[in-house]
Parts: sequence; structure tokens; C-alpha cells
Amino acid sequence: MGPAGSRAVRSGSPVTAWPPWSAAAALAGGLVLAVIGGFIVDIPAAALGANVTASHTPAGLEIADTAVQDAGFVLAAIFFAQLGGRAVGAWQFGLRPTPLWRAVRLLLALLGAFLIFSLAWGLLLNSSKEKILEQLGAGESTTLLLLSAGLTCVVAPICEEFLFRGFIFTALRNWRGVWPAAAITGLVFGAVHAGSAPAVDLVPLAALGFGLCLLYRYTGSLYPCIAAHSLNNCIAFGSLEEWGWQIPILIVAAFALIALLVMALMRTGVIAPEPAATRDAPFTIVGQAD
Repeated sequence: MGPAGSRAVRSGSPVTAWPPWSAAAALAGGLVLAVIGGFIVDIPAAALGANVTASHTPAGLEIADTAVQDAGFVLAAIFFAQLGGRAVGAWQFGLRPTPLWRAVRLLLALLGAFLIFSLAWGLLLNSSKEKILEQLGAGESTTLLLLSAGLTCVVAPICEEFLFRGFIFTALRNWRGVWPAAAITGLVFGAVHAGSAPAVDLVPLAALGFGLCLLYRYTGSLYPCIAAHSLNNCIAFGSLEEWGWQIPILIVAAFALIALLVMALMRTGVIAPEPAATRDAPFTIVGQAD
């Protein structure tokens, strides 16, 4: 028996020893790395003649800067996860299997609820069109369009989920439990999109971030979160481009690239199987804060 008031439930997302303060530290570290990485990319480009100013970054450089930011998110999460000599495995960030059809049902339920909320919110406040694809230069050439799609629908879902759900939510859950951690993570997730999305859309994005935390908690895996994030971004990308039949093709291509990347990381040992001691444990004790 566990402590009074606690209950035994099937194991959800991984339980770690990451301290709650490391969530804020990882977010700040990721943003700092994004700024430093942006300078590393932009300064040589400006020296070679690119027109880089405080108010304007060429589309190709904007894509590179955003990719560096996403890489910074992953590096910050890994750094603070292993701080103090803690052993870190990919499974601790949720890169582990989960029952497929249950995950699919929960994913579709989440996206359905998010779609209804977003439509109602947009009708209520008349949200404006996002400027992110213009910044990335998606309309300037086929190459920039493909790079923008890859960044938006493959790279960003993987890296953002790794930091926000895989690390920040998990660390905050050690403070006050699942629901406060999901609420805080959702708010932060919405806030970091300020600048790339209209201010009125930050609330739906925060709601999506909250829902993704619950999806992670109840599937026990980051893969459904990455898939949901990618699916949402594919639909949004296609809508901004005013696509029709191209959207399903984009979704299939994005999912295929994510799957290929995961398989490559498995083959190289970066994503290793979860230790049997944690994988085979059928129950975990969850207190009232959960």
C-alpha cells in the first residue's frame, strides 16, 4: 500500500528525479542557445553580404535560425536532465513504445477538442493570419517551401515536444503533480510562440500545449505528442498555403520523415530500449497531487 490518499494506476509518462527548478532553467537555456545560435548563423552571413538587420532576416537565414533554436531546445533539455551526474536515457523523455490504437484514440480526441476550441475562439475574436510562412519565405521558391514544411512539420514538433513535454512538464510534475504542471507548460508553450503567431492565437496554442501534456501523461510516450503536433502543423501549414489535396500528402511525408529519423536513432543506439526494471513495472503509486 502507498501513502494515505494515494492510488495505484497503470504507469504513465516516465517518472524522473528532475527537480522542478530545472524546467525554468532548461527553457531559459534553450532560449539563450537560440540567440547565440542565431548570431553564429547570421554574423557570417552578414559578413558575406546578406542583408541582415534588426527588423529583417532573409528567408533562408530565418529557416536556419529557427532550426538552430529547435536544436537549442533539445540540447538544453539534455544538459539539465543529466546535471549532477544523473544518467539519462531517451526513454526518460518519453521516447518509448505505447499501445497504438489507444494512443490514436486519445490523439484524435485531443485534436478534435482543439479544433472545436480554435474555431470557436477564432469566430469570437476574428484572429488574423499567421506571418510565419512569410518570414520563412515559403512563397518565394520551391526549395524554401520544402524547407519551411520540413521545419514546421517535422523538426519543430520533435524538438518542441522533447523540451516542453519530455522535460519541462516532467520536471514540473515533480512539484505539484500533473494538472498544475500541464497548465504551466501549456501557458509557456503558448507564450514562446509570440512573434510567430498572432497574439490572439496564443490562447489556443496554450490550450494545445495543455492537452499535449495530458496526452503524454496518459499514453506514457512522447511519440503520440510528436504525431499530434506534426498533424496540427501540417494542417495549419496547408491552410496558410491555401492547399487542398496537398495537405494529406504533406501529412504522410512528415510522418514518414519522423518515422525514418526515429528508426535511424534506434539503429545508432541514441534511442535505446527502456530498462526492464521500469518497463515491466505494471503499477506506479500516484499521490493526490496527480
